[in-house]
Amino acid sequence: MGMQASADQLAHPALVNDGHFTAMQVRNRRVRGLAYHLVRLCSAHAELYGTELDAEYLRTMIQCAVEHHPDASLRLNLYETRPGQPQVMTAIRTPVEADYRAQSLLPVAYSRPFAHIKHVGTFAQIRYGMQANRAGYDDAVLVTSDGRICESTVANIGFFDRGTVVWPEAPVLHGITWQLLDQVLGQRGMAVRQRPVRLESAANFAGAFLANSIGVVPVARIAQHEYQPDNVTFTHIRRTYDEVAWDEI
Repeated sequence: MGMQASADQLAHPALVNDGHFTAMQVRNRRVRGLAYHLVRLCSAHAELYGTELDAEYLRTMIQCAVEHHPDASLRLNLYETRPGQPQVMTAIRTPVEADYRAQSLLPVAYSRPFAHIKHVGTFAQIRYGMQANRAGYDDAVLVTSDGRICESTVANIGFFDRGTVVWPEAPVLHGITWQLLDQVLGQRGMAVRQRPVRLESAANFAGAFLANSIGVVPVARIAQHEYQPDNVTFTHIRRTYDEVAWDEI
């Protein structure tokens, strides 16, 4: 089933910037939102290559990857070197825990092409993230040419105020953690909305947070606007996410 990749097999993903992926944290061979990850891979592959994937086959590949690594950071890359012949590459790394230190974000004028797909074209995100670091920020937040906030370079961003979470309506990836939060927060009676959030209106919210497969962390400031990270609403959001069930792979 799975095998160690040869140099020839790695040549294409190393030299051709084409493909898509999903990333997850694995604990005790379990992962949050497994079904969402499989849907992401199947739908993206069908859109990019016109090839239908078997979700159970992908699940088997994940099982193979974590067989000897019950706790890990796992990434699945998918691509095709020949039409109709999908290639699956899994990469295992040390597990990562969320850094709950409140993050500072530098706004940059950029929105990802094909933003609804988690694809491998990440050069601009990496560069903007590095620019933000050099300017004294933790990361960059991407903003469209007409001033709408999208996402950070590696995570979705959500805003909250008076018991409501607002996700930006803009070119964004509908992340797995976002989807899980929509599900569980609604069950806890917290309203969830998606609407445009302009950079100048970000200060109107009580707070903001970042969400990706590693976890949910508070935002301390966007540009010069500061939020109070020690916020009861954010604490509720994070605790609710921490209680999301882990699915057996």
